[in-house]
Amino acid sequence: MKSIYFKAWLATMVVMLVIDALWLGVIARSLYQSGMGDLMASQPRWAAAAAFYLLYPVGLAIFAVRPALEAGGAQRAAILGGLFGLFAYGTYDMTNLAVVEGWPVALSFIDLAWGTTASAVSAAAGTAITQWWQRR
Repeated sequence: MKSIYFKAWLATMVVMLVIDALWLGVIARSLYQSGMGDLMASQPRWAAAAAFYLLYPVGLAIFAVRPALEAGGAQRAAILGGLFGLFAYGTYDMTNLAVVEGWPVALSFIDLAWGTTASAVSAAAGTAITQWWQRR
C-alpha cells in the first residue's frame, strides 16, 4: 500500500516538472524577465529548483492526490490541487507584493493563476496515472 504513495508523488512530480518547465522556460519566460527585471537571476539556481520540484509534489500528493485516491478520483484531485496551489502560490505572490519594492501586480496575478492551474493539472494527472498503475 505504501508504494502507492511513492507512485502518486512520482507521477505528480513528473507532470509538475514538465508543465512548469514549459511554462517558465518557453511560454512565459519573457513575461517573467520583463516583470522581474534585475531581480531575475541570469541562470536558475538548480539546487533550489530541485528542492522545489521534489518537495512541492509531496504537498500535492498529501493534500490532493491521496484524498482523491481514497475517494473521488481525478476531479477531486484537481479541486484540492488547485486549492493547494492557490494557497501556496498566493503566499509567495502576495508576500512579494507586500514587501518587494516595485513588484509587478500583474505578474503576481498571472503567477497565481498559473500556480493554481499547474497544481490542479499535476494533482489530477498524478491521480489518474497512479490509478492506472494500480490497475496494471
